Amino acid sequence: MHELCRPRRLASRDMGVTDRQTGFPQRWWRAVERHPPPIPGLAGDRWRSPLRGPWLTAVYGAVLLVGLPLVIITGLLDYAAYGPQFAQALPREVGWLRLPPFDWPTRPSWLFRVTQGLHVTLGIILIPVVLGKLWSVIPKLFVWPPARSLAQVLERLSLLLLVGGILFEIATGVLNIQYAYLFGFDFYTAHYFGAWVFIAAFVAHVTLKLPRMVSALRSRPALRDRRRPGQREPVRAELRTPVTATRPEPPDPDDLVATAPGAPTMSRRGAIALVGGLSLLLGALTIGQTLDGPWRRTALLLPRGRQSGTGPNGFPINRTAAAAGIQQDETGQGWRLTVRGGGRVVTLDRPRLLAMGQHTARLPIACVEGWSTRQTWSGVRLRDLAALVGVDDPASAQVRSLEKAGLFNKAILQANQVLDADSLLALRVNGVDLSADHGFPARVIVPALPGVHCTKWVAEIIFRTGTDG
Repeated sequence: MHELCRPRRLASRDMGVTDRQTGFPQRWWRAVERHPPPIPGLAGDRWRSPLRGPWLTAVYGAVLLVGLPLVIITGLLDYAAYGPQFAQALPREVGWLRLPPFDWPTRPSWLFRVTQGLHVTLGIILIPVVLGKLWSVIPKLFVWPPARSLAQVLERLSLLLLVGGILFEIATGVLNIQYAYLFGFDFYTAHYFGAWVFIAAFVAHVTLKLPRMVSALRSRPALRDRRRPGQREPVRAELRTPVTATRPEPPDPDDLVATAPGAPTMSRRGAIALVGGLSLLLGALTIGQTLDGPWRRTALLLPRGRQSGTGPNGFPINRTAAAAGIQQDETGQGWRLTVRGGGRVVTLDRPRLLAMGQHTARLPIACVEGWSTRQTWSGVRLRDLAALVGVDDPASAQVRSLEKAGLFNKAILQANQVLDADSLLALRVNGVDLSADHGFPARVIVPALPGVHCTKWVAEIIFRTGTDG
């Protein structure tokens, strides 16, 4: 009998891998082992791919070890950009999971565009890698008994949280950016708390498995052939090995290698290329949403923002005036902006706003679902409006929209956001008046501010000082 076709325990002993020890109480664990449930493939005989093994799993794991922390960090930064200190980040109540409060910076002006674009785009790019990693370890789901000690039970529970957490985050994230709320619960709350469950499981998994991943990567060369001590023939580099030369890895203590492997239909190089190619394809179909010009037409997976205006207003629209319930008579000649602060109230119509000092800035606007655009905005500086009511050093500003309902019909701006030289109550874009869908008669534009807080159809601005509470 071929060595790789022997029972797992014999092959493991031949390769120097010891049987796993059964923990206390041994009698109970051994009873569980003798009574497997009638699940097809539980013995592992259906998993015959000769590609599976510690090395391939470690390659996918190394990619995720680099990519997932970036997705996590940018996601948490984006939550901070919404101003949780003003209870306007979602979810609002997160208990001890609240991030340390700090003022989100306005510089560089493209900060939120990069963090949110990277969070969404990289998250989509890593989907094939996550699926490839799960495929490489799927025999572990059919090992019986699933654990031989309480320590292994805890390890399995952490893996359940890890796998369940990342699949939950991917599924809800992809559905959210497609406006497909099929899950029936609040996306923001579930995604935030789900992220922390995944983060905890991810940290535990990396702590436990990092040494094994490093040793697995070192066990087989990737690019150069290497001769092992005592061997006549060098070990062929995996990324240079064709299908005909692909061989199973030696049996491993994690039971990833098939006990009765079938003939290879693809090399490990091909498996890595397939996953990498799918990731590149998803990236190519997504990245255009963060770019302007003809590149945007390449974003066939563009989540939101497919609808756009015309002419100089021809850039993505996330929420139209009709969807927001904005009536034409509300934005006509009778529209007035109310500015409050320091015990004073000033009412301004659009001609008076246009008669004030105008400032022009080329700024990006970015949506939480990943798309962004950069346009040239003109209008009155927010700090000039604050000075108009005698608030020269505002601590914050509350902006209210004509929109009667909705999660983002108002926003609170930090002091640095109000005082930035490019923070505007925009009246025009690209040399023409704002369209109704882009916020006519006036909207807020602040560098590095999430797009949903760049309030459209502004009706009132209240500037507060440090003594206002």
